[in-house]
Amino acid sequence: MPTELEMVLRILLAMVLGAILGFERGQAEKPAGLRDLILICSGAALFTVISIYGFDVTDQSRVAAGIVTGIGFLGAGVILRRDDSTVVKGLTTAATIWITAGIGMAAGSGMYIPAIAITILVFIVLILPWRPNKKE
Repeated sequence: MPTELEMVLRILLAMVLGAILGFERGQAEKPAGLRDLILICSGAALFTVISIYGFDVTDQSRVAAGIVTGIGFLGAGVILRRDDSTVVKGLTTAATIWITAGIGMAAGSGMYIPAIAITILVFIVLILPWRPNKKE
């Protein structure tokens, strides 16, 4: 398969996987939904593909570290703490943003089976019923 076609397919896979998680977050009416997670996943895949194929000599782990750092800022933006209580909201959405970027990096680097498997597992975790902590 030509290299350019494989690059595009990796990014398209990331878009589909991001859409799966984004659909669930959108249905749950969370701050980061379908479009956000598609963009996060495909963006991470694009940067990963660029780090693999775009430079003659590079330390690809530096690009990966940059992705993780940038995603940390996005995740921090969805975490809210109410001033009148100790309740912190948005941790699951922030974690979903973080893992979605990891899935995009896996897809972008050609790790198709791990990217798909982790997407399925994360989706299952997100749809599991949960009980909020009760104050005593």
